[in-house]
Amino acid sequence: MIMMNRRAVLAGSALALAAETFPDLGHGKVAPASQQVAGLYRYRLGDFELTAINDGVWHLPIDGAFVRNAAFPQVQQAMADAFMPAADNLPLPFTALLVNTGSKLVLIDTGTGGQIAPTAGLLVPNLIAAGIAPETIDTIVITHFHPDHINGIKTKDDALVFPNAEILVPEPEWAFWMDDARLGTASEVIKGYFLNARRIFKNIAKDVRRYPPGRELVPGIEPVLAPGHTPGHQAIAIASVGQSMLVLSDTSTHPALFVRYPEWQVAFDMDGAMAVETRRKLLDRVAADRMLVAGYHFPFPACGHIARAGTGYELHPVQWSPQL
Repeated sequence: MIMMNRRAVLAGSALALAAETFPDLGHGKVAPASQQVAGLYRYRLGDFELTAINDGVWHLPIDGAFVRNAAFPQVQQAMADAFMPAADNLPLPFTALLVNTGSKLVLIDTGTGGQIAPTAGLLVPNLIAAGIAPETIDTIVITHFHPDHINGIKTKDDALVFPNAEILVPEPEWAFWMDDARLGTASEVIKGYFLNARRIFKNIAKDVRRYPPGRELVPGIEPVLAPGHTPGHQAIAIASVGQSMLVLSDTSTHPALFVRYPEWQVAFDMDGAMAVETRRKLLDRVAADRMLVAGYHFPFPACGHIARAGTGYELHPVQWSPQL
């Protein structure tokens, strides 16, 4: 007689039940999903709840002009060292940050609005997946006027996406990009940025509040002037109950290139030398203080810590946690 133990009997019963319930189990007939689930990640800073909201990615073709002061083979080697699959195509993520202070929902930058790349424009669907309706956003804080940071304020048809939000923009950015004389002398590429800023802000100008650097915007959130990328580019300092972080915005673009090699000048930096000075100053600060950082173009969830590494720095991403 063959004796079967209780564990084997139970296992056989479970398999039989599974076969009845899921007749195709084990036959590999489930279709590939072909897309990710919602791109959001929550974490805490003191009493604040922060949510990284992914807006997608731009697969940016690059060449020798992408970094002004480094040979293209050096740039390609840095990409290879970071395990990027293509040597002439930089995956550039977009990640906005939502801060729930307990009394306000504050969105820092608004994404591309689906107006830059077909693989971007996911901010609103991901907000909704996070349980946040666009009309519940109280405050929008803009760091600078590049299209991937402001286009999400409006749809392609110029309707407001966040109809109840107060919009706060850097005073020096407004002064620069809304200056008609500068528009008149701008190059064709830069002229597009001027015209886009007017499209976003012109008919809502009376409702847009211009903020000076260094003055608290809402309790616990304060801008830090970080010029070079654009004339009025801001980083955003966030503090709550003895904990602090710095939202770098575009102080450093992709960390594999411009954190590791902070002296490199990306073509997007309007004043390359000033951008390098700002970058080193802020990266020194967060490394010394062991502050949490967020980077708009860092790999999702776009937050971590900066440590010195040789003549440059390294990003140490946060460890994913299922609990806040």
